[in-house]
Amino acid sequence: MSQSYFEDLEESQSQKLARKAKESPFVIAGLGGLASALGYGAYMYKNRGQMSTSVYLMQLRVTAQSAVVIALLGGVTYSLITQYVLSPKEKDKK
Repeated sequence: MSQSYFEDLEESQSQKLARKAKESPFVIAGLGGLASALGYGAYMYKNRGQMSTSVYLMQLRVTAQSAVVIALLGGVTYSLITQYVLSPKEKDKK
C-alpha cells in the first residue's frame, strides 16, 4: 500500500477539510451553499401556504440543481482562466 493511504488514516476530519479547502477552494463554497439551501428550504417549507409538499420539494430540487450547475460553471471557468490565461504570462516571465 502507498504511504499516502496510511497518512490519510491518521488525518482527523478537520485536518482533512482544511487540506481539501487548500487544494480546491470551491469545497468551502459548496458546503456554504449546501447549508444555505437547507436553511432556506426549511424556512420556506413552513411558509409554503397551500402548496403541496411534493410540488414544493420538486421546486426546491430544481433550485438546488441550478445552483450546482452554476457552481460547476464557475469552477470550470476559474480553472480555465488560471490555467490558460494567467499561466502563459507567468511562463513568459521565466
